[in-house]
Amino acid sequence: MLSKLLNHTVYVKVSKNKFTVKHIETDNEVSMNSTAPFTTERLLVGNFFVAELLLKETIEKVYKPRWYFRTPVIVMQPTTMHEGGLSEVEERILMELAAGAGARKVVVWVGNELTNEKVLEKAYNKQAN
Repeated sequence: MLSKLLNHTVYVKVSKNKFTVKHIETDNEVSMNSTAPFTTERLLVGNFFVAELLLKETIEKVYKPRWYFRTPVIVMQPTTMHEGGLSEVEERILMELAAGAGARKVVVWVGNELTNEKVLEKAYNKQAN
C-alpha cells in the first residue's frame, strides 16, 4: 500500500501520433491522440515539441485527480516503426521526450508488450525469481 503512494512508475507505449500511459502502481491508464501529428513518414517521433507536449498532458491525466505530480521512472516502448531495432537517435528522442515530461529515470524497451511486473523489473533492474 505504501509503495503505491511512494513509487511512481509509468509505462508509455508510443504509437503513430498517440501515447498510451499507464501508472503501474495504481493501474490507471490514459490514451491520447495528437491533434497535430508528431509522426512523420520516416520517424515515429518526427515533431519533437508536439510529442513532448502531448506526453506531458497524458502523464498529467494519468495522475489525476491527485493534487501532486511526482517525477516518475518511465519505461518507454515504441509499438510501431521499430523494425530492425532503434537507431541511437531514435532511442535518444524517446529518452529526451520522457525527460522533458519529468522523468527521473528512463528505460527504452523494444519488444513484446510488458506486464506490470515486467515494467517494474525493467524500471528498477530487478530480476524475477
